[in-house]
Amino acid sequence: MAIPKTMRAVRVYGIEDYRLETIPVPAVGNEDILVRVLATGICASDVKTFGGARVWGSDEIAPYISTPVTPGHEFVGEVVALGEGAAARTGLQVGDHAVSEQIVPCQECRFCRRGQYWMCQRHDIYGFIKDRAEGSWAEYMLFPGNAIVHKVPKTLPVEQAALIEPMACAVHAVNRGEIELGDVVVIAGMGPIGLGMVSVARLKSPGLLIALDVKPHRLNLALQMGADLAIDVSQGDAIQRVLELTEGYGCDVYIEATGAGPAVSQGLQMLRKLGTMVEFSVHAGPVAVDWSIIGDQKELNIHGSHLGPYAYPLAIQYLMDGRIDGASLVSHVLPLERYLEGIEIAHSGNESIKVVLVP
Repeated sequence: MAIPKTMRAVRVYGIEDYRLETIPVPAVGNEDILVRVLATGICASDVKTFGGARVWGSDEIAPYISTPVTPGHEFVGEVVALGEGAAARTGLQVGDHAVSEQIVPCQECRFCRRGQYWMCQRHDIYGFIKDRAEGSWAEYMLFPGNAIVHKVPKTLPVEQAALIEPMACAVHAVNRGEIELGDVVVIAGMGPIGLGMVSVARLKSPGLLIALDVKPHRLNLALQMGADLAIDVSQGDAIQRVLELTEGYGCDVYIEATGAGPAVSQGLQMLRKLGTMVEFSVHAGPVAVDWSIIGDQKELNIHGSHLGPYAYPLAIQYLMDGRIDGASLVSHVLPLERYLEGIEIAHSGNESIKVVLVP
């Protein structure tokens, strides 16, 4: 098919200043891949960025976003052009469906040389860095030469294929929890990634898998996805409930995926001594906790979880074979021009799980 010279794309100019514009289709270099975006998700971090979260800078961190930029890092695309170097490197062909990992690593720093590319010192992230890593809320996007690219089966519906990135994050976070057979596992936050974590944690054969949230429809879906128990934290003392279920000891593993500050302290109190906490969320601001709980009282293992390294093949496999129920996670599919409505739906979360835009 002929590639047009211009395309529609959402452009970020500032906090709550997002505009649908017509811009040039990216030029393709020798190592690049151009895809036609088939579907792209709205992530919680997109909602927080729209509202002015920490990527715009704070007293503790420098601004990370550079504008104007096209947002979006959850996507699947159809390859429409690729340089000779990219074809040789990836094995992709025109017409293939493909996804690129969210981070574009430099491939040269200390972390990249050690295979720890997801912690690259000089990386780009799609949707935040203008010119170098433009995102997927557009009709076309470019995978640059440093991108890590995976072929996606065409039999996977494109709306579900847009879940590959968040489900890879779910796989990595669960692995960071080091769940053992029979463990009592609590996952806080039943957004799309939290629900994915429930599905993946189920595969680890925990003794008791508990989901926490405040929205009934998400808790019901958590039970459908494999949770043994779903607790509405707004309807009583969830910490006491978990303690009662564990003879007063607390859970073995707690995974925080809410993005809400109180859920961090909740996890520290809910964990048993020598337990493991995984902090996944991107918080809108600093979160203060009593660090004496971590050391003096419980000697906890605190693990961060960032992105989905080495997890994309599993995410694709689990979506393909139904171990992750992608169809149940996609609640809304909207055309690109309704992106503001999509942000609001995702922000309220009253009826939504994952909102997907189709350019």
